[in-house]
Amino acid sequence: MEDVFLSMAFEELVKRLSPTLKRITYRLNGHFTFFNDEDLFQEALVRLWQDFNAGKLDDKTDSYILQGCYFHLKNYIRKCKTRTKLISIEAIVDAESRNLKGALSLEDEASKHYFDSLNNKLLVETINNNGLTQREKDILFLFADGLTTREMGRRLGVSHVRVVKLMTGIREKCRKYKE
Repeated sequence: MEDVFLSMAFEELVKRLSPTLKRITYRLNGHFTFFNDEDLFQEALVRLWQDFNAGKLDDKTDSYILQGCYFHLKNYIRKCKTRTKLISIEAIVDAESRNLKGALSLEDEASKHYFDSLNNKLLVETINNNGLTQREKDILFLFADGLTTREMGRRLGVSHVRVVKLMTGIREKCRKYKE
């Protein structure tokens, strides 16, 4: 009986908030094209359901709840955006239609950026294969994953001070190879 009451209360909440929530998802999707409005709306509903079941929405106003949904969706988009690499069909067609000589010429800014990126990747690969200890490689990969020094330390079983010292060593080795 209590489950039916909770379900009805949640349905009433969703019915009341849905129009505004849909406008929020539409506006957020205007800035981030890799999500569908409906996907964002469903993500907001899942979050609402979790908060509702946990009793976090009992004494909250609709405005407060909607603001929480807005911030949750912005964080959700930010997290997903960092994990997603977008590829457009137009870019692939455009890249394939240009000839190799035109694509690799240093006449445009995009080509310069491409060669700088390639040089940086080659430098990282050289340093990684020739100059880093296994522990330094572990630190470098965890850093690339976006972990903090304390998180890296916990994961590797060392103190965050040791992580900082290892990162200093990595920087010194990088500086030597770059020169």
